Amino acid sequence: MIVIGEITKPHGVRGEVRVKPHTDEPARFTWLEQVYVGANNPQLMAVEQARLHQGMILLKFTEISDRLSAESLRGEWLMVPEDEALPLEDGEYYLFQLQGLTVLTTDGETLGTLISVIETGANNVFVVQGDRGELLLPDIDDVVQEIDFENGRILVTLLPGLI
Repeated sequence: MIVIGEITKPHGVRGEVRVKPHTDEPARFTWLEQVYVGANNPQLMAVEQARLHQGMILLKFTEISDRLSAESLRGEWLMVPEDEALPLEDGEYYLFQLQGLTVLTTDGETLGTLISVIETGANNVFVVQGDRGELLLPDIDDVVQEIDFENGRILVTLLPGLI
């Protein structure tokens, strides 16, 4: 499953929810017919309506008709099966594909395994777990030299002050 958004709060009194999109194509919500809701026990829910609003998505599920029911969805993830993911251009990848890759320096030192990616406004941050503990590496051109899915590794240059 691929996370495409997060329900932040109810909107209005008729069961709409505000969704923070986790996709480069927020318009995809407008053609969604159904989506899985919840990370632990995902439930397939029919989408009645979706619209873009101030950088967020206002989403109405067929099964949700009041604010109280919408409130119960606060903080839940919206997901689609991997085979429904939007196609990518050459050289693009989904962030979840990075998890589990080995992170090596250009000097040949193994830093550890990428365990998650933190999405920030400026750039993503790779969370790497290894012998030195947890390292946070910015996903910028000066640091990330190569992402090699075939060999399961990410090659990085450590800038002064990163470790």
